[in-house]
Amino acid sequence: MADTPHTPHPPSGPSVPAVPSAPERGDGSPPLEGLVTEGRRDGGAGIDLLTTAELARVMNAEDRTVPAAVAEELDAIAAAVDAIVARMRRGGRLVYAGAGTAGRLGVLDASECPPTFGTAPGQVVGLIAGGPGAITAAVEDAEDDRAAAVADLDALGLTPADTVVGVSASGRTPYALAAVEHARARGALTVALAANRGSALGAAAEHRIEVVTGPELLAGSTRLKAGTAQKLVLNMVSTLTMVRLGKTYGDLMVDLRASNDKLRARSRRITALATGAEPAAVDAALAATGGRVKDAVLLLLADVDPARAAELLEHSGGRLREALHAALDRPH
Repeated sequence: MADTPHTPHPPSGPSVPAVPSAPERGDGSPPLEGLVTEGRRDGGAGIDLLTTAELARVMNAEDRTVPAAVAEELDAIAAAVDAIVARMRRGGRLVYAGAGTAGRLGVLDASECPPTFGTAPGQVVGLIAGGPGAITAAVEDAEDDRAAAVADLDALGLTPADTVVGVSASGRTPYALAAVEHARARGALTVALAANRGSALGAAAEHRIEVVTGPELLAGSTRLKAGTAQKLVLNMVSTLTMVRLGKTYGDLMVDLRASNDKLRARSRRITALATGAEPAAVDAALAATGGRVKDAVLLLLADVDPARAAELLEHSGGRLREALHAALDRPH
């Protein structure tokens, strides 16, 4: 999607002092005010004069533009996912690195993978500038710490099988940029997720995803549309990657980790949907397999014992459909 030149709407009332021009960064990024994410919406100067209902409608209208902006990058997202899957099949990890909102969204996405997809600890990692404390409290100066990004990746023992996704609305955040540059130098796959076209982050990575969502309702507040776009893209990256890795069976989360009553109930429902078995049979299969849905499905559909189910899944790399076809001696 091509960037559209933006003409700020002149504010009513007293004149507004000009904002001093910010110097270009050493990485060649444009000045901050040159970024579309820092622009000012037409009509934005008077939003505080609107009624709450009017303001809600304006904000909702802005938010509705985000999925369309993401749609412009679907080919780039798919290409990045395929590359990530290839690395993860070699035992690699998926690592997100960002600061502020971008970092928090990466941590959120990573933290939801184990219960949703049964990923191993450390298989999907979220790094945020400033460390874990920055998840709940702003550590604004941490985003400029390039050395911290290098140290955080070195602490993981980064390998060429790993993938590092740098997340930054501006596309020039030093922490994210340093993470991508260091990862690429180490031979890891690198992906950039930014909200400005032609970003330094995109130039540094092998795959660039630049979702241009335009000026925010509050000028420069990229936790809004840019953050929403980042969440949508990260949802795609992790979900599509896990589907390709065989963590699902159709649209069923057969690798979920049932660690509470809600998830145990979901495990029973998923097993029933996958097999059509009666509740008593579902419960018996899950009990025999330690609550593992994939194994339980094999017991019910292929009439194998738990040991054989585990063997079939090991040989198929955990892909239930492939294991089921092997058990029934069918081509897949």
